[in-house]
Amino acid sequence: MWHRLRQRSRDEGGFTLIELLVVILIIGILAAIAIPSFLNQKGKANDASAKELVRTAQTTMETAAADNSGSYALMKEPKSLREVEKSIAIEEVNGGAYISIAKGTATGYVVTAKAGGTGGDTYTINDEEGTVTHTCTTKGAGGCPASGEW
Repeated sequence: MWHRLRQRSRDEGGFTLIELLVVILIIGILAAIAIPSFLNQKGKANDASAKELVRTAQTTMETAAADNSGSYALMKEPKSLREVEKSIAIEEVNGGAYISIAKGTATGYVVTAKAGGTGGDTYTINDEEGTVTHTCTTKGAGGCPASGEW
């Protein structure tokens, strides 16, 4: 009987310490490659949200001007946009994008959205007398092309 127990314990092999360390090393290398990629995706999502929000604000400005004989003058601050379009965020909530600047004049407007959580990336649409420009600024790695136009 003792002989059988000894024989059984010799037959049951396991992983050696070296094999376990190699597996842990491989998992560590894969995690080091993948984690920065996942963290960058959140920043991209925040930037995309800010771009979408500033385009919504642009459409809202155009709608307000159509209702006021082509004048943007009534849209003096982000709250004015919120009164026309309820879905526009005018303050950061849970790291989300929001409209930080909304200024209208008789003939043009400027709207700026700030991406939440990315350290201050901003996206601006400026319409001065019919010439529309899209600019962005970024603090670090962000969604702005080298030219600053998007």
